[in-house]
Amino acid sequence: MSKSPNLCPCGSNQKYTICCGKYHKGKLHAPTAETLMRSRYSAYVLDLPQYIFRTWDEDTRPTLQSLREGKTENFISLEILSSKNGDINERDGTVEFIAKFKVGDEIFEHHENSTFKRVKNHWVYVEAIKTVLKT
Repeated sequence: MSKSPNLCPCGSNQKYTICCGKYHKGKLHAPTAETLMRSRYSAYVLDLPQYIFRTWDEDTRPTLQSLREGKTENFISLEILSSKNGDINERDGTVEFIAKFKVGDEIFEHHENSTFKRVKNHWVYVEAIKTVLKT
């Protein structure tokens, strides 16, 4: 990552360095499933495939190489619709969100309900329960 954005891409209205940036550096782990979701979105925006890979459950994640290839979308915004469980003392959680992105001149909405779990006291993304892509 060559240049950090001033405001965090996750939509928190906080500076990147005090929001998702501290998780991307790898010294801290996201304390909740929703925080992890936000930091993963920011990693997609900033093209940080190693962070996405590191925070994906090893049983469901793709290869690091596949995450590095084929990025064609430009992310626009993230909207968290709901978050269930996923707090510091819980073992699993779900986060429903809409991520808007642009490919060429067309804008898409990726609506997903994601599952997360704690592995060795760290949250990881497991998989999407439901995904809808709209133009």
